[in-house]
Amino acid sequence: MKMAAVAEKKLIPTNTERRKLWRSNIPLWILFLPVLIYFIVFKYIPIGGIIIAFKDYNLREGIWNSPWAGFTYFEMLWSSPDFMRVFRNTLLISILGFVIGFPFPILLAILLNEIRRRWYKKVVQTLVYLPHFLSMVIVTGVIVTIFSSSGVMNGFLHAVMGTEEPFPFLYKIPSWLAIYFGSGIWQEAGFSAIIYLAALSSLSPSLYEAAAIDGAPKWRQVLHITLPGIRSTIIVMFILQVGKLIDVGFDKVYMLSNPAVSEVGDVISTFVYRVGLQGGQFSFTAAVGLFESVIGLVLVLTANTIARKFDQGLF
Repeated sequence: MKMAAVAEKKLIPTNTERRKLWRSNIPLWILFLPVLIYFIVFKYIPIGGIIIAFKDYNLREGIWNSPWAGFTYFEMLWSSPDFMRVFRNTLLISILGFVIGFPFPILLAILLNEIRRRWYKKVVQTLVYLPHFLSMVIVTGVIVTIFSSSGVMNGFLHAVMGTEEPFPFLYKIPSWLAIYFGSGIWQEAGFSAIIYLAALSSLSPSLYEAAAIDGAPKWRQVLHITLPGIRSTIIVMFILQVGKLIDVGFDKVYMLSNPAVSEVGDVISTFVYRVGLQGGQFSFTAAVGLFESVIGLVLVLTANTIARKFDQGLF
């Protein structure tokens, strides 16, 4: 007992040791300072703007002088048929995008990890990373160029199958959804695979050599070595993605949507833009944004609680 107490006492640094540690880390704190300022100025201070969701905000009186409105705008939120429609659309696109898109980076990382020629692997990696760095305007421009009525795809169908009438890919809900999800995978799967490739690099090659000696085919090696080896990374990425489940973004949906697909293409972000900025109802849209954030927080806490039951919680 005395030895354990002495060992525990040695682990607790003295005041002199703390000061010495602080002075030795001053260069690191200076390097961290711009990051800290960035998060305070651009992430934490704007949170105070949430207060306008509980006020009858107008530009002339400002945030602090505008009268309180209580939960009026939240009651409007629940009673608005437009909001329930865009909330349903947001959930539909988010859940489908998550179910379809989440496995692709894992699959891509496993396939890239199996490439043995280094030059070929670098070329493939560069090609799959590249779309992530394109602006959304360029991505939507490429999509329209390929799938418009006079685009590449209809030209291909006319040349190969002899179709006379162009197919309206961007004006039919099923094809619009397929293009939306497919372009999302094309743009982000390669960049998201970086984390899984880093996790795969930590797996010992001796495990695969032993499995190959035992006669295990590649798919069994993936099933029993690769996936269990990167399980913790998959769970962490899953929890982070669940937090963004209700956030489908704005740029892509807004630029690709049209009246023919508004039944599913009108989501919370476009609703906030249309009602808040174009309609001038800032308090109402702040209530929408707060509701969206609370749902995201609940989803993250739920996913983390489930993960903790398997000793894989993020926090």
